[in-house]
Amino acid sequence: MSTIWVTVLLAGLTGLLLAVGAFFGGTIGMTMMLVLSLLMNFGSYWFSDRIVLSMYGAKEVTPQDAADLIRMVSGLVQKAKLPMPKVYIINTDVPNAFATGRNPTHAAVAVTTGLMRTLKYEELEGVIAHELAHIKNRDTLTSTVIASIAGVITMIANIAQWTAFLGLGRTDDEEGNGLFSLVEFICLVILAPLAATLIQLGISRLREFSADEVGSSISGNPLALASALEKIEYYAQNKVMLEATPATSHMFIINPLSGSSSWLKNLFSTHPGTGERVARLTELSKRTR
Repeated sequence: MSTIWVTVLLAGLTGLLLAVGAFFGGTIGMTMMLVLSLLMNFGSYWFSDRIVLSMYGAKEVTPQDAADLIRMVSGLVQKAKLPMPKVYIINTDVPNAFATGRNPTHAAVAVTTGLMRTLKYEELEGVIAHELAHIKNRDTLTSTVIASIAGVITMIANIAQWTAFLGLGRTDDEEGNGLFSLVEFICLVILAPLAATLIQLGISRLREFSADEVGSSISGNPLALASALEKIEYYAQNKVMLEATPATSHMFIINPLSGSSSWLKNLFSTHPGTGERVARLTELSKRTR
């Protein structure tokens, strides 16, 4: 069911992009937005993994550098029936992890030094299994696509805002009604980016639930992953990961920009609530005994 919802939401995001393009430039504008999104997705498809890994100063490790970590990943990869991904370590005290790459044969898993120091063996295994689940589900590519499309919508909305301020937008004569133009402007500048963000967050949250479940089946220990999530959440609430950015926060197993929680922040969070994830994993553990 989550796959169906992701497809529906992604289609809605694409439709929203085309609508923004149509408003801004009619048929030509819609075509331009479609071409632009394809070009951005092409670039993201080939280079996004290298870009994000370099952003966090991630260093690739070999069996000589981190024998236990490589051995753990290798064992889980065999269970998941996946190719061996590249393994990276990020030098930061804040525990977290993410996966990236355009497909299972060109994938990477990155963990922080803080994660390796903080978690027990089975907890770390649960986190890595979760990231392998993202690779298995091809979430790394999906997240790149939705981020690119949502980014285009936001960019066009910003351009439209400045165009209106400078008096370069469409005139009332072209639309025949000044009030209608105002409504369109509000939809384009405010509602379109908001809708794009909510769709993006909806897809991200669905993918996290799925990765928790698939990852637990890979590691065979849902409770270990639940315990790891609680520990990572604690650190995310109390220690800032200085390297983290809003554009990449959805990639991590726990949002590194969590900070203090509130209902408004939870509404716009890239991740479902950790408490709900833990509850689902606990229930999954009971069903698989």
